[in-house]
Amino acid sequence: MNVNVSRRRFIKGVITSSAAAATSSAWYSASASQRPAGVVERLIILNVNGRKRPVDVLPQETLAFTLRYKLGLTGTKLGCNRGECGACTVLVDDINHYACSMLTHSVKNRAVTTVEGLQSPSGELHPVQLAFVEELAPQCGYCTPGQIMSAVALLKENPTPTRQEARQALAGNLCRCGAYDHYLNAVMRASGQATDNTAERST
Repeated sequence: MNVNVSRRRFIKGVITSSAAAATSSAWYSASASQRPAGVVERLIILNVNGRKRPVDVLPQETLAFTLRYKLGLTGTKLGCNRGECGACTVLVDDINHYACSMLTHSVKNRAVTTVEGLQSPSGELHPVQLAFVEELAPQCGYCTPGQIMSAVALLKENPTPTRQEARQALAGNLCRCGAYDHYLNAVMRASGQATDNTAERST
C-alpha cells in the first residue's frame, strides 16, 4: 500500500468501489426495457431439444460453445471452429447450421435441435441414427453427429432424395476417414430407398 494514502482515504476508496459494483450489478439485473440501447442481455432462455434452458451467455459467445460448455450437450463437436468442417452442425428451426458460426444470442427465439434431441423420449433412435448404425457409417465417429443432423435436415425437406441430392446436402460435412459412401448409404436407407449394398446383394 502507498504510505501516502491515509486510512480514511483507503476506506473511502473501498466504499466507492463497493458502491460502483452494486450499481453495476443492479444495472445488469434490470429488465431489458430499462437498459440502454445496444446492451446485450446476459441471461437468456434457449429452446434446445424442446426444453427451455436458462443460460448466461457472453455477447460474443458461439452457439457451439454454449451447447458444449454451458449446457453439456457434447454431441455437437468442435472441429475447425470456423465454419468449414460441419462437425458442429445443428438444426435451427429445422434448418442445418454450423453452430460454431452462429452467436448464441441470435437463436434465443428459435428452436435448436442437437443430435441428443433426435431420439424419442423412450430412448429409441431416430430413423437416421438407426440407419447410420445399420450401414456401419461411422468410422472414427467424430463427424457423425454433424452428418446425422445434415441428413435429418435433408429428409425433412426432401423425404426421398436421389443419391446425388444426398451427396450435395452432405457436402458441407467433412469426413477425415473418407466414409462418404457409407454415409450416403445410410441416408438412402433412412429414406426407405435401396442402398448400393442392397443393390449388390440383390444381383
